Amino acid sequence: MKPVRSDVLVIGSGIAGSTTALRCAAKGLEVCLVTKAGEPWESATHYAQGGIVGKGVDDSPSLLTKDIMKASAGSANPAAVAVLSAEGPRLVRQMLVGEIGIEFDLDDHGQADCTREAAHSRRRIYHAKDATGREIETKLLGAAARSKYIKVFPRHTAIDVITRSHHSSSPLARYDENVALGAYVFDESSGRVRTFLAPFVVLATGGLGQIYLHTTNPKVATGDGIAMASRAGCHILNAEFVQFHPTALYHRDSERFLISESVRGEGGVLLNSENVRFMKKYHPDAELAPRDVVTRAIHEEMTRTGASCVFLDIAGPAAGQLDIRSRFPTIYERCRNVGIDITREPIPVVPAAHYFCGGVKTDLHGRTAIKNLFAVGEVACTGLHGANRLASTSLLEGLVFGARAAASICRTPASPFLDRRFREIPPWDDAGLSEEGDEVLITGDWLTIKSTMWNYAGIVRSKKRLSRARGDLEYLSHRVERFYRETKLSRPLIELRDGLLVARVVTSAALRNPKSEGCHYRMD
Repeated sequence: MKPVRSDVLVIGSGIAGSTTALRCAAKGLEVCLVTKAGEPWESATHYAQGGIVGKGVDDSPSLLTKDIMKASAGSANPAAVAVLSAEGPRLVRQMLVGEIGIEFDLDDHGQADCTREAAHSRRRIYHAKDATGREIETKLLGAAARSKYIKVFPRHTAIDVITRSHHSSSPLARYDENVALGAYVFDESSGRVRTFLAPFVVLATGGLGQIYLHTTNPKVATGDGIAMASRAGCHILNAEFVQFHPTALYHRDSERFLISESVRGEGGVLLNSENVRFMKKYHPDAELAPRDVVTRAIHEEMTRTGASCVFLDIAGPAAGQLDIRSRFPTIYERCRNVGIDITREPIPVVPAAHYFCGGVKTDLHGRTAIKNLFAVGEVACTGLHGANRLASTSLLEGLVFGARAAASICRTPASPFLDRRFREIPPWDDAGLSEEGDEVLITGDWLTIKSTMWNYAGIVRSKKRLSRARGDLEYLSHRVERFYRETKLSRPLIELRDGLLVARVVTSAALRNPKSEGCHYRMD
């Protein structure tokens, strides 16, 4: 198949990828926006409920910086925090509201109706009811669809980043500086691998929650970008720091569904199976303690009582003070569908894997160790979150660093040797592969990964558990890699290979770090 060429290749269509694409397109660069989802909106951004950090009343960059550093257990990168605090709220107003037309909820005075979330010292969270991500994603993709410079490729699963050192047919390429030149991408519609060539490649593939048995992440979050970057030679930083959200809906007739931190920000309290409020004994800020603290407190209460969940009660505390159904319509409807009326009764909740605080190491412009390969959003690690992420900074991170990566790309002249280098890239070779992937084997291997990570590399870790996880995953890796080499490509097979590699990266990092920090908790 003829290679697809563009000025910029963006892999991932959430807020980070869409922002990068729109900012590059605004400068006249042609962008290919690739997503493995059937619908481009299918991303973690779409499902983000609580909101995005803006500027609250009596707020300042220094106050936001202080809150981020405190939530990170003091381990966030001060330079990255300073960038986000200074540029983020301004970019929300200028780009999201001013250019894209995001409609955040307003108060009676026509100002942003800011809510508060855990570990924030001010009410600074902009929201669109409890479907903030959906509002942002819809408007961003709408803008992308109207741009003559952006072409979207749904149902296209990236396999590997094309680099000169790894893929050039020239024997002399090994002596040159390694540079990204595109990606090999599996087209589900044709069942073929397409070669996408571009002088700039941006990974915006999101997180890795699907490597865990319980997660709030969408099914697309299988760690693909992290795996691709690792295979290409990038460093994966802070991989032990996987944040577990304290409150996901627990019900036998429903997949895990995020119950936004805003519910606690609006006064919701946590009750154990004995109907006793318990957070005050774990932290002076009670339900508004940092996420890692709340998550471990819930885990401890469940272990102590032998219960399968705890309960989040907004009905009692908010009675007569808050229109719960109007403030949280998405949560209300999702719970109502399984027979829970949140205006009258508590919500059964459990912790679930939610956000990857680590990622592909980048500088403050999204640049990785490989020339012209960028990473932005959850797949990247500037050190912004350190050991634990402050609530509602994830959407802001994608916006800020997506814009900064685009600015860097637009300032960088393309290599004069591009045409020759592109001609040296061979098409994907899948000759001789005729065996179809076995769904039963793929499903079974995924279950092994998810169970291993949840039980041994989850909320509470130890050297013995992590050692067992590493051994089990290494054994599985040999079988999966052989399976991959012998089988016709498919999206499930690509995701399995990537998910397993990422699980091994997380486990190894957790084993190397004997110190409890933020969301990495070692019981030993």
